[in-house]
Amino acid sequence: MTSAASSQLTGGLNALVISGRVDADRAALTPRGELVHGCAETLAKALADLPAGVTRVDLDMGDVHFMDTAGLQFLEVLRDCAGQRALTVTTTNWNGQPRRILELAGLDTTDPVSGPATTAPAAAPAPSAVALERAERLQVLQAEVEQLRHAIASRPVIDQARGVLMATHGCTSDEAWHLLREASQLSNTKLRDVAAAVTASADGDGPPPPPGLRTALQRALARLRRN
Repeated sequence: MTSAASSQLTGGLNALVISGRVDADRAALTPRGELVHGCAETLAKALADLPAGVTRVDLDMGDVHFMDTAGLQFLEVLRDCAGQRALTVTTTNWNGQPRRILELAGLDTTDPVSGPATTAPAAAPAPSAVALERAERLQVLQAEVEQLRHAIASRPVIDQARGVLMATHGCTSDEAWHLLREASQLSNTKLRDVAAAVTASADGDGPPPPPGLRTALQRALARLRRN
């Protein structure tokens, strides 16, 4: 069984695909790709296709490498299905950025389907305090997702700049990455802008990087050579 949904995000995000197998009354599902727009519908279809005798659904999330707020809808579908069909549902192997999103949302990364992460406060906070905390968590979550979207969109120009530095200075890909990051920090310039300036300067008629950025690149290169 396989269900899929295409992504509507830019920057090369992959479609979510859910494959799996059914063994007696247990279904083992493996989502692959990103939990973005359309992921809840893909999951709903995969769950609807399960045989009537299934009483347990286990999802291995190890191949999910990106998640935005649509991933919370993915979890809601799991909760609803578990309640409506009296299923036992587990999700395991949350890693990387998706795990970070669960943490920001206040969910238990070992069992996010069951609800918020368990804590033991001395006294239950007032409802207004709970609502405020959830709103703050959502703001942080949305900000981090936007940063990741921007990073994905910036990836091509950064990769080009790394190639320019590797060809110009005979360094490795990792060394070129560190050069870009250090020049960004030294010049107080966004990493994407540093990469764009380096890439533009590689063209025959392209402008050289601004003086401050040139100095930062020279300092970063000198430090690399010393090491």
